Amino acid sequence: MELVAVLGRDTRRTVIVLPDLHEADTVELVLDLLQLPHVRLVVESRSGSAAHQVLSDSAGAELDLDLEQWRDQHRFEQWLASRTEDQDGTVPGIAASAGVDLSDPADICEADPWQVTVAYERDSDHDHGGLRAAWLRAGQSLCREQPAASRALALLCVLGDSADPRLVPALTELSAQADWDVRWSRVRGDVAPPWPGAVATLAMGKGPLADCLLVAGPGGVVKSLDAGNAVPRGRLPQGWWEPADITVMADGTVLVLDETGQVHAEANWAARLPGSGIARLLDDSPSGMQLLRTTVQEHTGTALASGAGFELGFVALGGPTGVVRTFGDFADSASLHRGPVSALAAVSIPLDGETALPLIYSGGADGTVRAWSPGHAAMTAPLVHRSSPVIGLDAAVTAMGRCVVVAWGDGLVQWIRCDSDVQQTFQPGPPVRAIALDRNGCVFVGMDEALVCLTPRQELADEVRSGS
Repeated sequence: MELVAVLGRDTRRTVIVLPDLHEADTVELVLDLLQLPHVRLVVESRSGSAAHQVLSDSAGAELDLDLEQWRDQHRFEQWLASRTEDQDGTVPGIAASAGVDLSDPADICEADPWQVTVAYERDSDHDHGGLRAAWLRAGQSLCREQPAASRALALLCVLGDSADPRLVPALTELSAQADWDVRWSRVRGDVAPPWPGAVATLAMGKGPLADCLLVAGPGGVVKSLDAGNAVPRGRLPQGWWEPADITVMADGTVLVLDETGQVHAEANWAARLPGSGIARLLDDSPSGMQLLRTTVQEHTGTALASGAGFELGFVALGGPTGVVRTFGDFADSASLHRGPVSALAAVSIPLDGETALPLIYSGGADGTVRAWSPGHAAMTAPLVHRSSPVIGLDAAVTAMGRCVVVAWGDGLVQWIRCDSDVQQTFQPGPPVRAIALDRNGCVFVGMDEALVCLTPRQELADEVRSGS
């Protein structure tokens, strides 16, 4: 049996799934939740089980699928009669997939994707060198209308290291005409380097964590990976909170925003203050960075980012009403969205040898990405607007100029060159949970079962530089 409880208050919901409830006393404890006025329970149980007997005594409505009134035997027999099979056992309508070699990446990328999907679902006894697992993991992304090179790219992103080693060069060659290069990918089950786990949020390191990718997963585990090859570098102690966002301050302090809006600071990786140990012991006054951390932790929010400044840097915190506040070297606030701020990114634009302009990109549940510099009015027109909420956002000054990457709620990843009209998109298939962008132009896409590092094709970079 599976018991699902949905708790709703205003626009928030909590879903509780409790599988394999066989004991009656356990069910009785869960039924106590019904004393709360905003709780609704949907329960599935086997007829005659102890759990079913307890549930039958409750005041809930029961839909007993064992009763004849819920069956239409005549229509079921008609459906069976219409579902004739060919002599080779295939169902009419997908017979064209019979000529596709499911172990050949070129064949499956060129074939009808719906037919390939059905064929893989039916052929559960063979993994075809890892292609079947990769295809089913990429899901609906492969069934979109697109060139074969784009399908090969999507497969390459979710191909595990246990797959046939001949598949990587084959898919790399097939994806040569796609818009992206795959630098590396880590998939559930990978061991060398290991898969870092499901991704809740991502951030690029700063200070002592430069050239590192910070990966926060469910349960509060924060891992540090080498951004170039995903080799683990370390991890922070597991917290009791569920991470909603993460950022790294200029000195290497890791700030984690939990699902309740609280900010947690972890300075284990932060750079040490200058001076001898004795001098630091004698001076017990808090440093400017410590004061900034304390100030940020006194506030709550829905999104988090940090950037460099002239002394301490600054931290940006988005809120549920669309307001973004900044603390540190640039203290200000602005209302940027209708509804909650769902993602933030911060960069510092050098103006001359000594000054820099702080720039914040804010993504909202209203489907807009807006730019704002503390101390100035926000830009009137959004940088980009879609009918899907923003899930993740990052920005960096790269060799191609200032770039922004956006992860949308419908699974689309969008790369934007800010000073031109050049944009690129990527649809991995599985839901995108987080995104990050480093100064080398690498885009990191975090999902439940995969973490991928991509870069725009060099041809596109040359096109951008030439201004064409």
